[in-house]
Amino acid sequence: MASHTLKPNGYCPRLLDPILDRRLRGFGAVEVVGTKYCGKTWTSLAHGQSVTHIDDDTTKQMVEIQPTLALDGEQPHVIDEWQDIPRIWDAVRRSIDETGNRRGQYILTGSSTVDKSQVSHSGAGRIAHVHMRPMSLQESGDSTGEISLAGLFEGQFAPSHVQTDIRDIAKLVCRGGWPAAIGQSEDLIADLPAQYLAALFNVSALKEGLDPRETRRVAMALARNMGKTLTYKTLYEDTFLEELPKDADASIPRQRLMPYLSFFISQYFIENQVGWDAPVKSRSRVRSKPKRTFADPSLPASLLSMTPKRLMRERQLFGDLFEELCVRDVRVYASALSQVAEPGVFYYADADGLEVDIVIELPDGRWGAFEVKLSDDKVPKAVDSLIRLRNKVLANPKAQNRAPEFLAVLVGRTEFCRQTPEGVYIVPITCLGA
Repeated sequence: MASHTLKPNGYCPRLLDPILDRRLRGFGAVEVVGTKYCGKTWTSLAHGQSVTHIDDDTTKQMVEIQPTLALDGEQPHVIDEWQDIPRIWDAVRRSIDETGNRRGQYILTGSSTVDKSQVSHSGAGRIAHVHMRPMSLQESGDSTGEISLAGLFEGQFAPSHVQTDIRDIAKLVCRGGWPAAIGQSEDLIADLPAQYLAALFNVSALKEGLDPRETRRVAMALARNMGKTLTYKTLYEDTFLEELPKDADASIPRQRLMPYLSFFISQYFIENQVGWDAPVKSRSRVRSKPKRTFADPSLPASLLSMTPKRLMRERQLFGDLFEELCVRDVRVYASALSQVAEPGVFYYADADGLEVDIVIELPDGRWGAFEVKLSDDKVPKAVDSLIRLRNKVLANPKAQNRAPEFLAVLVGRTEFCRQTPEGVYIVPITCLGA
């Protein structure tokens, strides 16, 4: 245990820093969760005054005997990887109650979810929750951030000439947003996601009683089907390379796959992107199956053995991975807007064949939409989809549906950040920010 200023040398500020400060001012403790290697510990240390590392074997043994030992230290006190000893949660909650709910006492970090049935209290009103994701391009210094998501919601946009290089986008996809990978040479950028996957399958999955090889096969099937709303049957057949008999029990694929999908979600390895139920459409006509997106585009790229050079020869796959990158960044920027509740990041698809890649809805009901295209040549089609969505939402004046605050196409390769005659913004992902 330590008691001193903990901000790491070379700490790169994160967009969630102000949100974490706000939560510490409003709650007795804050739980910072997210996938391994995304920077939770460094960010928590930057806001803390002391720390207990539960993944230290000696510390863990003592805290298992007496959970309150994890709370010792100058506040805000960081408890790193608290989920390894779930009883710490109740110890933190009781400590907060005993101090009359004094604000800003503890920061808990966790890289996997905990079955809350193992704790006696939800922590509601005492412990706030912050979801951290890998670095966005703005955080890693690979986006200027000159076009902000907050600004788009306020109608702020300035056209400009930009320089983009599709080779740089390929590198950013394969490198990912891992803080430890920033600045790595191209020949080393694949190492960190590969090591992450090895630890996920061979250590974390095994710890949960799952077969590592089968866990990898499910992950690879998800990678091969990025951007799709898969049925359990399709995912099962792709994973196990066997076609189910027509008379097979429909519950078999779900029962076989759910342990793996639940594990991936609990590890923050994948995140469900659900369909936006636009008010103009009935539930029966809007597709509701989630897209299972990855925490970072480097993970599916690694699963599929992609390098930047190889990716340049695989345009369709490159486009799918670029969309994963854009979804990651939009989620990070949306979370930076959060004051009360985090904005929702959805997709839209309906029975008429209209699809839109990203819809953001703020807690106050305002919304905007993005289509994602790797290069300028696909922009006209993207603009058409966005205009169709707007027209559908506004088709019935009696419904009094809100018009979008903005419509935009996120692109990888273009020369101009601009607005089309239809009012749609064309924004390079290397210009987007919070």
